[in-house]
Amino acid sequence: MPMNELELTDEVLRRLDETPDPRLREVMQALVRHLHAFAREVRLTDEEWMTGIRYLTATGHKCDEVRQEFILLSDTLGLSSLVDLINHASDNPVATEPTIMGPFYVPDSPWREMGASIVEFDDGGEPTVVTGVVRDTEGAPIADAVLDVWHNAANGFYAVQQPEEQPATNLRGRFRTGDDGHYSFHTVRPVPYPIPNDGPVGRLLRDTGRHEWRAAHLHMKVTADGFTPLNTHIFDRESDYLESDTVFGVKGSLIADFTPGPDGVLVCETDIVLARSGV
Repeated sequence: MPMNELELTDEVLRRLDETPDPRLREVMQALVRHLHAFAREVRLTDEEWMTGIRYLTATGHKCDEVRQEFILLSDTLGLSSLVDLINHASDNPVATEPTIMGPFYVPDSPWREMGASIVEFDDGGEPTVVTGVVRDTEGAPIADAVLDVWHNAANGFYAVQQPEEQPATNLRGRFRTGDDGHYSFHTVRPVPYPIPNDGPVGRLLRDTGRHEWRAAHLHMKVTADGFTPLNTHIFDRESDYLESDTVFGVKGSLIADFTPGPDGVLVCETDIVLARSGV
């Protein structure tokens, strides 16, 4: 009797039964089951299969030491946000929600004094103070918490995207809270920006009737001894694209107000709440 579609899937799964690493076996067999089910559901044609192969090849060719097109693809398909929820969402509703790190994080940002400015490249951005308290879920301040912050300039680009124009550490910095858990730094208001759209991911967005824009936000990576590390954003309530952020990163609890202070400088006040490790 000729082999049918389901028998083929079963045979592939059987050959993976002897995979020594149990986690690799679990992942690969699940991948095969879902991949084969997808092909059967859409009745994948030869031409569509080859188009997919060419697309993935082009995605790889677009990657370099600065740009990771596969991460962009994962982001725009919502996979990055799903993996983030699976691994980092807290069961405690009080804890600050996580979101994706994004492709522009650079480790070892400079240490800066509390209240200092992270602006090293003036391109006309609106002066802004970002401030708040890092707390635990019971409301107590967390001393010695580290906030690693970064965001884009008023021209829409991160420093890593413009190495010949922006200083490498522009709009980046690390801060350590004192006994009161307070944090504060001077910066400029973040702006919406498009993800790189000149490659396969941009083409896919256009082909599916979507845009490439991210809502205005700044990034925070917050860590403290005894607490679960947090990657999160602060989104500007007045930004465009909050309802259609192309990488599905916006969460309602992360939207904040940027309001003029007495001196006219914008102030964004946002507390960060960390969950204890293992809780």
